[in-house]
Amino acid sequence: MHVLRIEHPTAGYDGWKAAFNSDPVGRERMGVRRHQVLRAEDDPRFVCIELTFDSVAAAEALHAAMREVWKQVAGTVVFDPQVRIFELTEDRSY
Repeated sequence: MHVLRIEHPTAGYDGWKAAFNSDPVGRERMGVRRHQVLRAEDDPRFVCIELTFDSVAAAEALHAAMREVWKQVAGTVVFDPQVRIFELTEDRSY
């Protein structure tokens, strides 16, 4: 499994969440198996999204699609997204 982690400030959480929920790239169709949205405790406008995929190729494809989306909303909905792809090596619940 691979995780695409995206972090960025937003203009406002509610507006960003509406845009996220509109799912402009079709997450499920692009291979996302699950996602998590995290919001910073010390800055409610800062979000982190973790999207889980079966393959690194699927994670890279979604990242490429998101770069096109960000071109349309840069500076209005999202600011300076930081992205990294991780290999999930352990997942344990307590």
